[in-house]
Amino acid sequence: MKDELQRKIDLKTKPQGALGKLEQLAQQIGTVQNTLSPELTKPSIVVFAGDHGIAKSGVSAYPQEVTYQMVLNFLNEGAAINVFCKQHDIHLQIVDTGVNFNFKPHEKLIRAKVEKGTKNFLEERAMNIQELENCLSQSEKIVNDLHEGGCNIIGFGEMGIGNTSAATMIMSNLCGLPIESCVGRGTALNDEQFAHKISILKQCELRHGRSADPVEVLQTYGGFEIAHITGAMLAAYENNMLVMVDGFIATAAYLAAVMINPLLQNNAIFCHLSDETGHRQLLKYLGADPILNLNMRLGEGTGCAVAYPLIQSAVNFLNGMASFESASVSSKAS
Repeated sequence: MKDELQRKIDLKTKPQGALGKLEQLAQQIGTVQNTLSPELTKPSIVVFAGDHGIAKSGVSAYPQEVTYQMVLNFLNEGAAINVFCKQHDIHLQIVDTGVNFNFKPHEKLIRAKVEKGTKNFLEERAMNIQELENCLSQSEKIVNDLHEGGCNIIGFGEMGIGNTSAATMIMSNLCGLPIESCVGRGTALNDEQFAHKISILKQCELRHGRSADPVEVLQTYGGFEIAHITGAMLAAYENNMLVMVDGFIATAAYLAAVMINPLLQNNAIFCHLSDETGHRQLLKYLGADPILNLNMRLGEGTGCAVAYPLIQSAVNFLNGMASFESASVSSKAS
């Protein structure tokens, strides 16, 4: 199938390779779907939200209550992810994985609360193994339900004050890199706040040591929303869905997921290069080539939503563009 797809791409009315990364995307999507005529159906983005105990140690410029306030903003359709999903006709779902707030029932909110936030990993592990397994099983069901409804391409966003610290520790451990190579300013920390964040994370490393086991690392440092994204990506692969990977937090979750199941990389589409410091290094470690570089660092799945039309373009040119033969256009002289 891969050779047949390449032949179809090369015979379109253009010089070979002239559509650049769109050609690579078309090849990947056709290969995943095992067809010369792939399609994208019912695109969805799921935003997982959860609070982090580490936020109590002053690693973020924003207070923890911003997590629940932003969830309410999502539900009221006031956030960037709402705007972009509406613009590109992407189904959006919000999931409470562990926000320190009691939400009223809402048609757009899935209740998957494990606890009201993880524990502070400066003092103890973020979650126990039962809580981690709860995250993985609940996210699997969410993705399975979307797949059964016809979705074959999905992206994941997140909201959780303190989650760049969690992602930093996941990356540092699983990539075997020093904290300084992974940590960023997150919510625009000033120099003093940034130095404090690094100091706290180094203390966490001293407490827990280092590990290359993705399950142990998620349990030690992960947020409930990060663990949910990990499980959701694994479930999406099992359903042979295309997986749109967002920025730093989502890529840290992907790192854990792909270490659990390396075949996930076949279905992964890296949507953008985040402006968060560690993301470039993490993508390099993964050998990933993202579609966009817009200096974004918002999270929420916004990179997936903005990149989606380009993914559509890759499928559309493959299905709709004429070949040299069908258009009676002379091809390159041999």
